[in-house]
Amino acid sequence: MNKLIQKYEILKQYIHNLSNVIVAFSGGVDSTFLLKVAHNVLGGDKVVAVTAKSYSFPQRELNEATVFCKKQDIQHIICDSEELSIKGFSDNTTDRCYLCKKELFSKIWNIAKEKDIRHMVEASNMDDNNDYRPGLKAVHDYNVKSPLRYAKLTKNEIRILSKKLGLSTWNKQSFACLSSRFPYGEHITLHRLSMIEIAEQLLLNMGLRQVRVRYHGNLARIETDENGFNILMKRNQRKKVHKQFKKIGFIYTTVDILGYRTGSMNEILPKSISQNSKY
Repeated sequence: MNKLIQKYEILKQYIHNLSNVIVAFSGGVDSTFLLKVAHNVLGGDKVVAVTAKSYSFPQRELNEATVFCKKQDIQHIICDSEELSIKGFSDNTTDRCYLCKKELFSKIWNIAKEKDIRHMVEASNMDDNNDYRPGLKAVHDYNVKSPLRYAKLTKNEIRILSKKLGLSTWNKQSFACLSSRFPYGEHITLHRLSMIEIAEQLLLNMGLRQVRVRYHGNLARIETDENGFNILMKRNQRKKVHKQFKKIGFIYTTVDILGYRTGSMNEILPKSISQNSKY
């Protein structure tokens, strides 16, 4: 625990040295923790949170981000960041995430200049170094700071510290944008994103917590944790999912026996591509 406290102190000192920050805020575990610490260290007038509103970002997540900032009295700006209008994004190439982050960071920097804020921060952590993360290249290219990685904090450590800070997100399920549900090369459309959002919300309403619905044409592949497996193993629940998913547009529905794991769509990538994402 002493080591974790040291990391926490390093994080606070790092943020203190920045003087003022604009935070790329999604409302997830990591960005909520980062925003809370920045607000505690710098004070309300030195911190601005920016959340991107897009088709890849479920309405429930936007609502939760908005509520958090209101409760914490943090200045919160919602900007439109429509990925589908970005050239090349819908083609879903391996640099899709870079294209999205590039556009988002450009917009946030414009807001920062209007607010006379010198530093932008984002919430990637040490665990993000272990997967293919082309968005980290945009972090590097656009001079965005990563305080959680600087302090060498892992996802689990962030959850522990979040709980100590009284943040309800300490045990929130991990989330990634809906565009990550598509295999590379599979065209991304508004309709398909809507199918994924509706399908995942259905599963969440059934009591599943950690869940992904991966899009494979007319087949939906569900990734979930042990709790989710237990729910889906009940025959009446499986029949309900099949019926509802068919209404959404999936003819076939399957459950991945390996369960939930981050970046499962990256498993087909050659090492030469994945290794080039380290920043």
